[in-house]
Amino acid sequence: MQPAHFEALAELQKICFPTLSPEEWLRPEHFASHYRLFPEGQFVALDGERPVGMSSTFRYDVDFAHPAHTFYEVMAGGYFTNHKPDGAYLYGADTSVHPDYRRQGIATRLYDARKELIRRLNLRGMVAGGMIPAYRHVKGQMSVEDYVEKVIRGELSDPTLTPQLRNGFEVRGILYDYLNDAELGNDATLIVWENPEYVAG
Repeated sequence: MQPAHFEALAELQKICFPTLSPEEWLRPEHFASHYRLFPEGQFVALDGERPVGMSSTFRYDVDFAHPAHTFYEVMAGGYFTNHKPDGAYLYGADTSVHPDYRRQGIATRLYDARKELIRRLNLRGMVAGGMIPAYRHVKGQMSVEDYVEKVIRGELSDPTLTPQLRNGFEVRGILYDYLNDAELGNDATLIVWENPEYVAG
């Protein structure tokens, strides 16, 4: 990510997440803060000079015994000032790909860039709050816990969680009221990828 990308990335947020509460969209000043605090953790996918995908991350220490948090809280209102330079995990705050460029492997390459960064920095792994967009179709038929379990077992498919599971993530819990999305719902999964190459100490 470079400063020249900030304005376009803010517009990409609106295109990728049209039903997300506007206060949770990342704006140019947010990207400027990410770039200042942790430039190596910010990635952009380009078509020529046009940003068509992006990934925003910061380093964080996760208390798995008390994991509850919201998207707005963990990303410090979008500014990533919760970034800890010596944090043990990479927190995946956002991955987004323009609708016209989906199903071309861009999200996978962004996740791969994160994993490579994790290996290079010898972090324990990656953690994120994962949206479960297809849950809205069955919300009246089952609890969010039952839905997630069925996706894990392969009985249901979710456009976000299923690919994450295929990418080596595991679900460690549910983050209730994680974000504010009128269409997709507010609950998310707490997903974790452990770095198999991590060396303690």
